[in-house]
Amino acid sequence: MSAKTSQRVAKTLSWVAGLSTLLLLFFLLFYVLWRGLPVLNLHFLLSNPESMGRSGGIFPTIVGTAALTLVAIVIAVPAGVGTAIYLTEYTQESTLTRLIRFGTDSLAGVPSIIFGLFGFVFFVITLKMSWSILAGGLTLAMMILPTVVRTSEEAIRAVPHDLRQASFALGATRWQMVTTVVLPGALPGIVTGIVLGIGRSIGETAAVILTAGSSLGLPTSLLSPVRTMAVHFYILAREGISDQAAWGTGAVLVVAVLLVNVVINWLIGRMVVRR
Repeated sequence: MSAKTSQRVAKTLSWVAGLSTLLLLFFLLFYVLWRGLPVLNLHFLLSNPESMGRSGGIFPTIVGTAALTLVAIVIAVPAGVGTAIYLTEYTQESTLTRLIRFGTDSLAGVPSIIFGLFGFVFFVITLKMSWSILAGGLTLAMMILPTVVRTSEEAIRAVPHDLRQASFALGATRWQMVTTVVLPGALPGIVTGIVLGIGRSIGETAAVILTAGSSLGLPTSLLSPVRTMAVHFYILAREGISDQAAWGTGAVLVVAVLLVNVVINWLIGRMVVRR
């Protein structure tokens, strides 16, 4: 096979692979929204479920999803970004850094049900948090921590080394260099990891059922049990309670994830342009 022919074949295969991925995404979005959008209205979004979800709305599950995700992000982002800063700026390659990276990569491959069982035994039973937003949020934070660490580390490493040297030449301390040069330059990559973490938190079911419960009531504190939209969708579909409500919940989930991605990417774009 000649060089030109192999180039054309590779280009065609790459184009087909990219187009297939895009078509799969559009088909998934179209089907979920086609089944779920007719269900959506203010009553569905702002009222409480009735008859175990057969009627009424999904407002408590929206609040529960937002609360769990917020707790997970508030815990995981500082820990993950702090770990990435330590690995890239405050230490040399050593056995300790290799162990941290190995542990992070290993955590990323642990099934969610294992996180859920650990969270149930440790947070719910041992620490007596019961099924609650706090127990679920801590468990989700452990799940998304590897993603935040690895994406933040790669984003920080991508900042040119010359910028660090220039900062030091101007008399900046290492912490001043990190906060004024490295983190602003790495922000788009760090935010990408946060978005991935948000997506996983919103869509998680197994770990959430074991640690946050599946209560349909509106949560009143961090120690209240809660049901997320993903868990609500799963229970409605699995038990055959209401296909209509299940598809409506799925549509809200899809729209929520899309909105988070669009808004954050727009904000990143504005920050990059300003810089």
